[in-house]
Amino acid sequence: MPPEIGSRPPRSAVGEVTGGELFWTNHREWLQGLGYLLRPRYQEGWTPPWTRVFDAIDQETYQTYGHSGIMDATVIADGSFVTMKRIQSPSQELDIAVWFSNEPQRSDPANYCVPILQVLTDPKEEGWAIIVMPLLRAYDKPRFDTIGEAVAFFKQIFEGVQFMHRNNVAHRDCTSTNIMMDGASLYRVPFHPISQDRKRDFSGSVRPYRTRTEHPVKYYLIDFGLSRRYKPEERPPLEPTIRGGDRSAPEIDACEACDPFPTDVYYLGNLIRRDFIEGWDITSQKFGFEFMQPLVTDMVQTDPSQRPDMDEVVRRFNEIVRGLSSWKLRTRVVKRADIPMLGFYYSIPHWLRRIKLIIRRVPPIPVPSR
Repeated sequence: MPPEIGSRPPRSAVGEVTGGELFWTNHREWLQGLGYLLRPRYQEGWTPPWTRVFDAIDQETYQTYGHSGIMDATVIADGSFVTMKRIQSPSQELDIAVWFSNEPQRSDPANYCVPILQVLTDPKEEGWAIIVMPLLRAYDKPRFDTIGEAVAFFKQIFEGVQFMHRNNVAHRDCTSTNIMMDGASLYRVPFHPISQDRKRDFSGSVRPYRTRTEHPVKYYLIDFGLSRRYKPEERPPLEPTIRGGDRSAPEIDACEACDPFPTDVYYLGNLIRRDFIEGWDITSQKFGFEFMQPLVTDMVQTDPSQRPDMDEVVRRFNEIVRGLSSWKLRTRVVKRADIPMLGFYYSIPHWLRRIKLIIRRVPPIPVPSR
């Protein structure tokens, strides 16, 4: 909460640059020399812009990452935006992230691992590095407009995890927080890296001006901090169970060590079950995804050995998609919360878009360019 009107908070108040943020202020000149400019909050001499009356623009004061090892920056050369992550070096996380970003893996059309644009060696602290990645958005914001857009999402994440498994890498935390979207092209103005429904300068809100169907997006698997890469002869591995973003997998509490590959399958199935079929609550339940239910049911089976592997998941999914009509794929994604008051209101622009896209012969399942 902002300070009371007429008061000035102490230097230790919320809004000051403290804790893990100091790492970034201490490295700002070095990063700028390499071509990366941090937000004003992390520049020399910055102080919280308190005023007698709290102004909405001052909310930038509070925009910090929950993980102090994460930061955003502007590329000075072209004005683009990136995300930075501070990780140990050497480490398996760094090795896996860089390996997927190198050729020939980088050019593989099934590779949906977040690309590493650059690795910076920390000059001040030995044993640490900073990886530079594109600035991404939450995968489901903005909301999906059509069933076909959601099908494109399923296809990409299935193929992405299949690609990892074929290369003997288990993600071990492929949950909703670790799947993101390169969605900048859906917006006319840059969005704030943390409060992504606001403009970058916090002067107002941002709204997408086109849908994923009109401009296909690419989804990425991120955060390989819990991931493991194995030799082919080491599979199936037995690893101590871990607790990542999704702790509902039955094997987490049932055994001390398990094969992490079937657990990845569970995480993806549970994501679709919670975010698309059942919803987190009754208002977030979405309609129209019953065609995914049989596959998802198998993916979240209690016995990991009974779950399909990712090759089987992709094969069955492709069969399902072949059975969906263009009419079904162009159907609007409706949440229970949309009914009944706003359903008709939201349907009008959807039908107008739908007619235009059919006339233009735009595919109902968007395919991003490489």
